[in-house]
Amino acid sequence: MSTEISRGRPTSHTYFSQRLKLHYLDWGNEGKPHVLLVHGVQDHCHSWDWVAQALWEDYHLVVPDLRGHGDSAWSIGSSYNSLDYVYDLAQLIDQENLDPVNIVSHSMGGNIACLLAGIYPEKVASLISLEGVGGIPMWYREEGHPQERLRKWIDNLRTMAGRTPRRYDSMADAFQRMQKSNPHLNEDQARHLTIHGSNRNEDGSFTWKFDNYTHTRNPYGISWEDMIMLWEKIDCPTLMINARQGYPRRTGQDGTLKHFRYGEMVEIDQAGHWVHHDQFDQVMAHISDFLGKHAR
Repeated sequence: MSTEISRGRPTSHTYFSQRLKLHYLDWGNEGKPHVLLVHGVQDHCHSWDWVAQALWEDYHLVVPDLRGHGDSAWSIGSSYNSLDYVYDLAQLIDQENLDPVNIVSHSMGGNIACLLAGIYPEKVASLISLEGVGGIPMWYREEGHPQERLRKWIDNLRTMAGRTPRRYDSMADAFQRMQKSNPHLNEDQARHLTIHGSNRNEDGSFTWKFDNYTHTRNPYGISWEDMIMLWEKIDCPTLMINARQGYPRRTGQDGTLKHFRYGEMVEIDQAGHWVHHDQFDQVMAHISDFLGKHAR
């Protein structure tokens, strides 16, 4: 894998969704099949730069910053909900005429992409999920008395209101934190992600771009049963790429692959949750082969 970002030159754009001004990169080639690259929680559009460099000559790549991430607006006055992210992507697809779209997604982005493909199966030509969230039933089954759940939610939000985003004295300090959090990254990768994932404050310190409130969850959301029913509505070829040393219970694991009509799964060895950084060449071989067969 070459870690140098030097060939393709994306352009920066914005669109509006639920009155939020959201950012995305467009890598050009509008006459080619549309590919939407969807990042995970607390990542940003530049997390896909190496993947985009490998794909941009053959596809029209659109790479959004999800609300509360990267250079997109924060959701003020409400928590972050997976269905709000789904709405934002649906809005982007419609506004930019990306139908039919091919989706490559990671982590929380995988969950969002699978929900979107189940809601609008006619709009999605193919779907790839890297270490996708969604195979964890207890995350979606509401247990306990509602009073307990709602009080805990309120307490968590109050705690978050008092949480000050961590500041780093220099870009080098932020870079060291990035390396510590993602030990599989080499220096060039960590530096690139740090530069694009941080803001410099007025006092000269650095903070990460994502909104701290992306750590919060709503007390109610889509149920496990509803999510399965949406998975079963997906009508396109679907590839799950998971890491053997990644997070447990990813989409496609623990028997969940059976809910995807045209689903297949591969596992990548010697890789963690950010599998597309850790084993780039292997992952790109699977992505390129899959898109070559199914993208339209």
